[in-house]
Amino acid sequence: MMQGFARRAIPLVAAIAALTAIPTASTAQAGTPPESRRQLAVGPQYDTTHVYVTPGTEQAFAASWTATFGGSTLGPVATQVTPTPSRTMSELVLSPVGTLSLFDYTTPVPYPFGTERTGWLVTDLDRAVRTAKADGAAVVVSPFADPIGRDAIVQFPGGISAQLYVHTTAPSYPALASVPENRLYLSPDAVGDFLRSYLRFTGGRIVSDDRTADGASIGLPGTTYRQLRLTSGFGTTTITVTDGHLPYPFGRELTGYGVPDLDATLTKAKAAGATVLWGPVTVGSRTSAMVQFPGGYIAELHTDR
Repeated sequence: MMQGFARRAIPLVAAIAALTAIPTASTAQAGTPPESRRQLAVGPQYDTTHVYVTPGTEQAFAASWTATFGGSTLGPVATQVTPTPSRTMSELVLSPVGTLSLFDYTTPVPYPFGTERTGWLVTDLDRAVRTAKADGAAVVVSPFADPIGRDAIVQFPGGISAQLYVHTTAPSYPALASVPENRLYLSPDAVGDFLRSYLRFTGGRIVSDDRTADGASIGLPGTTYRQLRLTSGFGTTTITVTDGHLPYPFGRELTGYGVPDLDATLTKAKAAGATVLWGPVTVGSRTSAMVQFPGGYIAELHTDR
């Protein structure tokens, strides 16, 4: 399956074009209701985790990631992806478990870039920004042009930021073998406002709400916490609601990745230069571990049975 995924990935020449070219609103919206919230999302393979690596480690990270999960990379290219002057090596990582936007800055990173967790491809950027505001999110970076389209950053209650984007030329990425989890940590005081805003914007729904989840899954055996799982056109989201008394590295991960065999994946990860920070631990039907890849990126990996 990994070889098939790589064969279907965009060749490097097209990749550079994709990195220097996103869908126009008129093209992406054809035939969709003008105010359909669900139609803001394009698909989970276009929702990227934003990975800011330690300067100079972009190649080491990309090599470790693809050796662990398979897939391919597009780039890197030296470019400016912020509205004010900056420079980064930018690379798109296409893998069966999720898509990553990789940034290796050669200049200081302008604020608030680096605080956003994800990049979401939307059908219409201006409508997405208006909808986010109407749904209680703050626009922390107004729409701006980048080399391949337009972007904005919105922040939902609870301090959760996402970058919204459109491409000038529509990208085409393979479907994912497993949809990654956007992993959020919130306080009991913030979760209500967050859910009202986030669910309205994404058109999502609550799949489960476990108020006595086993704390062993977040490094706190013998305790319980509240865990919610959401789904929408933007993929899946897992929310951990706690008092903030978390052991390292919980809360440092942005995304959780599902794999068919966790032990085999961890063996590949370690051989590719990654470090297992915690686990594996089995709680209920899930076995999970926390892994740090070269460049500092921390990810949760899991197998569900």
